[in-house]
Amino acid sequence: QLARIQTDSVVEMLRELYPDLRFEIAVAMSTTGDKILDTALSKIGEKSLFTKELENALERNEVDLVVHSLKDLPTSLPPGFTIGAVCKRENPLDAVVFHPKNCGKTLSLLPEKSVIGTSSLRRAAQLKRKFPQLEFRDIRGNLNTRLKKLDEKEDFSAIILAAAGLKRMGWENRIGQLLSPEDCLYAVGQGALAVEVRAKDQEILNMVSALHDADTVLCCIAERAFMKHLEGGCSVPVAVNTMLKDGQLYLTGAVYSLDGSDSLKETMQTSVHYPQQNEDGPNDDVQHVGITAKNVPGRAQEAAESLGVELASLLLSKGAKHILSVARQLNDAC
Repeated sequence: QLARIQTDSVVEMLRELYPDLRFEIAVAMSTTGDKILDTALSKIGEKSLFTKELENALERNEVDLVVHSLKDLPTSLPPGFTIGAVCKRENPLDAVVFHPKNCGKTLSLLPEKSVIGTSSLRRAAQLKRKFPQLEFRDIRGNLNTRLKKLDEKEDFSAIILAAAGLKRMGWENRIGQLLSPEDCLYAVGQGALAVEVRAKDQEILNMVSALHDADTVLCCIAERAFMKHLEGGCSVPVAVNTMLKDGQLYLTGAVYSLDGSDSLKETMQTSVHYPQQNEDGPNDDVQHVGITAKNVPGRAQEAAESLGVELASLLLSKGAKHILSVARQLNDAC
């Protein structure tokens, strides 16, 4: 349902921009991540859990563009594909949805040993550190399924979900607590929608590039470059927070051990204040961590990517590789 809502919203924007074109939404497809619901995402070991089947349809020319949650897209896309648009980001923060009996509470007010559901190692690692009195247990399924499990059983006192998904579904009223970046840094790309296209399909690429939101593009390039340089993924707890203000891009990045006891967190900034120049020619289709943003200044994109790489390098120099490799081993062994 959420995937359909997200696709519809992108198609609506395209219809407004191109009223003479006809947009047809292909029958919704299930992906590996949708089908395997009895295993934690971090255990399935598949890099493109929510994208592979959709990319196959793109490759076979059955569809011309695919709408994803950007956080589901790997930092390296298969050859021949690119992210042709990154739409304006919805609130990237995580949200707590409480069991009806805990309505009006916050995580800190829940009784000791209360069980919190989350399918994310990143969320669990940070929240175990912040709320050691609570227990965290895996919960899978789409938003509807997870909310149903929360409301109809007594297994969970609360669950953690992305605020963006709840808002898009029209369930903002279920948000009992928004987790600030001090409580829980968010996932790379969280809250942003990406439109994936064939990299060589200039017509489609030109068409969807009008949907790019420049600020979101620069924030997400920095985040994805940070993740890529760390060689992170959903099997290790990597988290970020970005802010663009007065031409300065600020990136906070962190890595955590699975139980949250060990962590590294740093913030860096760079200027991304560059005017858009006429950059036609060989650089026209330069990708930055899988994103082709024709209408965003190339030098600003380069600066954002460098920021992500530099911040990752700083954390690696302080021991991030060890934290992540231990987390990966423990996750594989569990």
